[in-house]
Amino acid sequence: MRRRVAENLTAYGFLSAALLCFAVFSWYPIARGVVLGFQQVDFVAAPAWVGWENFERLFADPLFAVAWRNTLLFTVLALVFGFAVPFLLAVVLNELRHFKAYFRLVVYLPVMLPPVVAALVWKWLYDPGPGLLNTALRGLGLPGLGWLDDTSTSMLSLVLVATWANLGTATLVYLAALQSIPGELYEAAELDGAGVLRRLWHVTVPQTRFVLLVLLLLQIVATMQVFTEPYVMTGGGPQDSTVTVLLLLYRYAFYYNDFGTASALSLLLLLVLGAFTALYLRVTRRVDA
Repeated sequence: MRRRVAENLTAYGFLSAALLCFAVFSWYPIARGVVLGFQQVDFVAAPAWVGWENFERLFADPLFAVAWRNTLLFTVLALVFGFAVPFLLAVVLNELRHFKAYFRLVVYLPVMLPPVVAALVWKWLYDPGPGLLNTALRGLGLPGLGWLDDTSTSMLSLVLVATWANLGTATLVYLAALQSIPGELYEAAELDGAGVLRRLWHVTVPQTRFVLLVLLLLQIVATMQVFTEPYVMTGGGPQDSTVTVLLLLYRYAFYYNDFGTASALSLLLLLVLGAFTALYLRVTRRVDA
């Protein structure tokens, strides 16, 4: 018993630095944010308990529903592009016989750029005047598009930027999963007369199902928290068509100095993501069973 206690104390001693960092920079801010959600805080007067008033103010704000709708739209579009494209790209890279390292580096390069820098580069590409995309369209005799200035294309433009910026990580994870699939399975499928699409559906997808499910969850959680692209590239416009939940939260905190309502919104986002994660884990557990 004495030896077991001594071993545990030694283990917790080595973990103490990491636990302290988590407590100070993760657990305390979460707990503090929950408390702020029920207080009126502007850092001018002392915090005062207001109960559910912050949530009532949120529900009365017309931008609240708009922000959630835009965030869900961004998440759906990001999954259509950001979930399927990296997987297909990983399949192509896995079939290459030459220049594998070069193409992997090219795919991963966008991840190495700071998010703000990537957003600024794409903002220039989308520029309706000297922007590269509209210049190329006009060179082909086609009219230019208002990529970020048109409500019909602004959200899709942001999704393309986010997909490009995060493509490398997901692609390399999928590529690692593909390389762990035994080659005998593909050989058996070919002997049975399976074509490329059948091998992809009946061999590749089942063998990488766990990785696909994990990345699906991570991508949904990440896209629901989109902030950099709308903040840097559109500021929420045009006509609030790209205002997301985190951008609205930022406005409450740093434009209106209403940290209580901002914390209430962050608490709602935490509850939504937590509920979705619990539902997701429950469904996948049943599937695995």
